[in-house]
Amino acid sequence: MSPAGLLRLHDVAVSFGGVEAVRGVGYEVGAGEVVAVVGESGSGKTVTAMSLLGLLPPTARVTGRAELAGRDLYAMPPAELRAVRGGEVGMVFQEPMSALNPVFTIGDQLVEAIRAHQPPAAPAARDRAIELLGLVGLPDPRERFRSYPHELSGGQLQRVVIAMAVANEPKLLIADEPTTALDVTVQAEILELLRDLRARLGTAVLLITHDMGVVADLADRVVVMHDGRVVEQGDAGRIFTAPAEDYTRQLLGSVISLGSAATTGLERVVAAEVSVGPGHVAAAEHPAVASVPDVPAVAPLLRVADLAVTYRGRFRALAVHAAAGVNLHVEPGEVLGLVGESGSGKSTVARAVTGLIAPTAGSVHIGDVDVTRVRGRAAKALRRRIGVVFQDPLSSLNPRTTVGESVATPLRLHRAVRESEVDGRVAALLDAVRLTPALAARYPHELSGGQRQRACIARALALRPDLLVADEPTSALDVTIQARILDLLRELRQEFGFACLFISHDLAVIEQLADRVAVMHRGHVVEQGPAKEVLTTPAHAYTQRLLSAAPVADPEAQRRRREAWRKLRQG
Repeated sequence: MSPAGLLRLHDVAVSFGGVEAVRGVGYEVGAGEVVAVVGESGSGKTVTAMSLLGLLPPTARVTGRAELAGRDLYAMPPAELRAVRGGEVGMVFQEPMSALNPVFTIGDQLVEAIRAHQPPAAPAARDRAIELLGLVGLPDPRERFRSYPHELSGGQLQRVVIAMAVANEPKLLIADEPTTALDVTVQAEILELLRDLRARLGTAVLLITHDMGVVADLADRVVVMHDGRVVEQGDAGRIFTAPAEDYTRQLLGSVISLGSAATTGLERVVAAEVSVGPGHVAAAEHPAVASVPDVPAVAPLLRVADLAVTYRGRFRALAVHAAAGVNLHVEPGEVLGLVGESGSGKSTVARAVTGLIAPTAGSVHIGDVDVTRVRGRAAKALRRRIGVVFQDPLSSLNPRTTVGESVATPLRLHRAVRESEVDGRVAALLDAVRLTPALAARYPHELSGGQRQRACIARALALRPDLLVADEPTSALDVTIQARILDLLRELRQEFGFACLFISHDLAVIEQLADRVAVMHRGHVVEQGPAKEVLTTPAHAYTQRLLSAAPVADPEAQRRRREAWRKLRQG
C-alpha cells in the first residue's frame, strides 16, 4: 500500500450501455509517489483515469469511490470538479493534436489554462506561459508562444500539453502515455522533469503507459490491468524481477529491447565527451563530415535527392529549414528506418515523399515518377502505390464515419474491388491487423488508441501498396500489440513485397524491423547504413546520444543509465 494516500480508488466500475469496461478496480497513489498503470489496449487503464475527472461520455455509468485527499471525486458537483480539474489535478492526454485547439496559438491556450485557476494579470500569465515552454524543453519559447499547433512536431506538441498540465503545480498529475510521441532524448528530459516536479512540489504522478522502459525509469509502484481488472500490483522492483501473475510475465516477455546497442552507444558517448570536453562538439557533429554516401545496389523504388523544405516565417519570423540536402533511397522490398529527435525533419521528409507538401528544392521519385511534378490521373495512379500511416490515429480518422467505412474509402476511391466485395475485403484487413471485424461498425471514439492505430494500418494496406510510409505506426500501441504489428508487417512485406519508409523514435522497434537506418538531426541526414552497424557502432556523436537516452525495462539497470545520462547532460 502507498504511504499517506492522496488518491484512493475503491471498487471502481465503469460500463457503457450495460457493457462493463472496468470492474472492481482499487489502488492508491501516495503524495509524491509515482504509480504506473500498465496493460494492453482496452484493459481499462485510460477509462479508469478519465472517470476520475468526469471526462467519460454521458453514456458511461461509474460506480465505486475515488477519493482525492478524502473527497470523493465521483460525488462532486460539476463546478467543484471543474475547479479540481486543471488545478489540483493536471492531465496529460495521449494524443496531443486532439488535445489542443487548432485555431488558437500555443500561447493563448497556455495563458487560458493559467488564468482559469490562478487569474494573474495578462502580462504575468504570458511570462509564466513562456517560462513553462522553456521548462519542458521547447527551443525558442517566445517564438513557440506565437505558434499554432500545426506548426509544431508531434513531440513538441506533447511537451506543450505537459506544460499546460503542470501550469498550476497540481498535487496529482495524471499522465496518459506522456512520452508516446517523444524521441528518446526528449523522453529522458520529460522523465527528468516529472522527477523534478515530484521532488520540488511533492506532485504525485499516476502514469498510464505501455512503455516498460519508462515504467522502470520512473515508477515507485506498478498496477497491472487486464480485461478491466487489476491482476497484480506492487513495488516496481518486485514486479520486474518476480512477477506473481502469468499475465504480468507475458507482458514483460513481450517487451522489445534494443539489445547491446544502447550500452555500446552510451559507452561511445562517454568516450566522445571525454575526448572533446564538455560544452564542445566533436567533428562528426557536422552533417557534411558524418554523412556517408549511400549508393543503392539496384534501382531504388524510392529515391530522394537533395531534398530541401523551407517553411516561410509569418510576418517577421525567420524561415524554418525543416529539411536540407536530404539524400535517401529505399530499394524494392526494403525497410528504411528514419530516426531522430522531434523537429529533426523526419515527418517533413515523409510528407514530401507522399506529395503532401511541395519541396523547396530537390526531387522525390517513386520508380521513374517524380512525385513533385505528377498531376491528374498520373497522380491518382501514383497515390495508389503509396500507403500512409499517420502519427496521430484519432485525427487521421474521420470521426463521423465508422471504422469500416474509413478502411473502405481507398478501395472505393480507386475502384479496387467490386462494391459487393468491399465488406469482405474490409473484414479481412481488420482481421489482418488483429481487430475483430465486428469493430467495423464502431466509430473512432469508441476504440482505444491502439485499436485506432491498427485501423489506420489496415486502411494504409487496403490497396496493397508498393511503398508504405509509416510515421510512428506503433507509438500508440502496448508492447504485446506492438510485437504483433511488427510481426504482421514482416509477414505482409514477405507476402506482397512492399518497401517501407518507417519513421520511429523507438530504436528497439527500428532494430527489429529495418534493414537500414538513416539518422536525421536539424534537417540533415547525419548518418545512414545497415541497421546493425548504426545501432551497435554508431559513428556520429548525435546517434550515440540517441542510443544513450533509450530506456531499458530493468529498474536497476535504468537507474545506472540515468545517472550516466545526467553526467553527460551536465558536462
